[in-house]
Amino acid sequence: MAERATLIASLVEPPSSDGREIAALAGRAEMLEVRADRVGDLDPDWLRGLFPGRLLYTLRSRAEGGEFSGARERRRRRLAEASAGYDLVDLEGDRDRAPELLDQIEPARRILSWHGSATDFSGLSSRAAHLLSTPARYYKLVPTALHSGEDLVPLALLAELGRSDVVAFAGGARGTWTRLVAPRLGAPVVFAAASQTPAAPGQLPLERLRGDYGLPELPPAERLFGVVGDPALGSLSPRLHNRAYRRLGIAALYLPFEVDHFGDFWLELLETGTLARLGLPLAGLSVTTPHKEVAFAIAGATSPLATRLQAVNTLTPRAGVWEGESTDAEGVVAALRARGVDPRGRRAAVLGCGGAGRAAALGLSLAGARVAMVNRGAERGLAAAKSLGLPFVPLADLGVAAFDLFVHATPLGRGPADELPLPIARLSPGTAVVDLVYGEAPTRLVAEAARRGLVAVDGREVLLRQAVPQFRVMTGRELPVDLGLEALGLTEVSR
Repeated sequence: MAERATLIASLVEPPSSDGREIAALAGRAEMLEVRADRVGDLDPDWLRGLFPGRLLYTLRSRAEGGEFSGARERRRRRLAEASAGYDLVDLEGDRDRAPELLDQIEPARRILSWHGSATDFSGLSSRAAHLLSTPARYYKLVPTALHSGEDLVPLALLAELGRSDVVAFAGGARGTWTRLVAPRLGAPVVFAAASQTPAAPGQLPLERLRGDYGLPELPPAERLFGVVGDPALGSLSPRLHNRAYRRLGIAALYLPFEVDHFGDFWLELLETGTLARLGLPLAGLSVTTPHKEVAFAIAGATSPLATRLQAVNTLTPRAGVWEGESTDAEGVVAALRARGVDPRGRRAAVLGCGGAGRAAALGLSLAGARVAMVNRGAERGLAAAKSLGLPFVPLADLGVAAFDLFVHATPLGRGPADELPLPIARLSPGTAVVDLVYGEAPTRLVAEAARRGLVAVDGREVLLRQAVPQFRVMTGRELPVDLGLEALGLTEVSR
């Protein structure tokens, strides 16, 4: 296996007249893919004045997920003309292998590709054989994965072929993780979005690949970890864990598993043993919304805390048994204490009765706070509060003056236009607000609370503090908190 992958930045938005977006890619990607079906035919000489790497021309057809739908003759003419100025040209195996076109593009400058629906191993192998019958520099196969198990097929193909010129991964959000594993199995290149707009569903931005996964470097990885959620692609956990692995010299890779049915994921990725046979066994999982309760039911053993919560956010194998733990409760309490807030004696309201809300409520209660659970739906809220032996307050009856600590544990607040879940202007001075929702920057709730001088605990702070015990359980090592603060953009937060 190579120790580096080649990063290809896919350009799908028309660049500015000065090409500053393209110039910014210099030194960050080794190749620029111009998606001509999206941005038109850009002058390769102009591009070379901005970008020192190689240039790839792609005219993706509608049949394979792109936007080109012109006549066959026009398509072949554009591909042939591009071959005069670009280093590589993407040729779709099902429509671009006409002898007259191949005669104009030498094999060393061809990428033969196929993008289509999910298929089994036999079907994908046949597709590969079809492409491999025509000489080319690279071969690319991307079946779209809609269900767990379909994402494993291209990885199995890479392992079977054992070639250094074949790129295979699963398309779509369910297959994003396979883009990161593929280079560990011989795929020579990794495609990244040049901006925040992906060239295809599941493609991550270039900066995420570099910052969260350390590409183009490929340090040893003997086992896999990951976060399972829906959604999971926006999680900052890969950045946090992978940077810690690199600092501590841990031979592991942490991945995002976007999964709608946890049970199917468990059966296909764990119980089949496919990843272990590929030499990359799954050795631990972080579990997030909405899978914590199902993960609890699947775990072979659970801690007393997780049993009380009926939910887990951490799964690790011990002597052949997957054990479930919850570090969410510790995350909330530790984040508050790191900001100088002792929960003992505080009057706390936890908004939201899902797995994260129940964990926060239990953690605060064990730390000495007087906790009430708050929920819009009375039936679920009452059941959650009863399971923990805590009082319940319907959201419509919440009197904010009765509390001096609030934890927001609902999905609201991810978007800048979302309604604030709390009337910040009515909160008393000295009140602490914890938002379990997080992003790359403070949420509107955190920003408004901080602006009014309240103690505002960002969800990234909770993520870091719950990751510390989780990292210890998974790896047996201590996660460096200073690294975590920097990785999550929290260097100004008190330690």
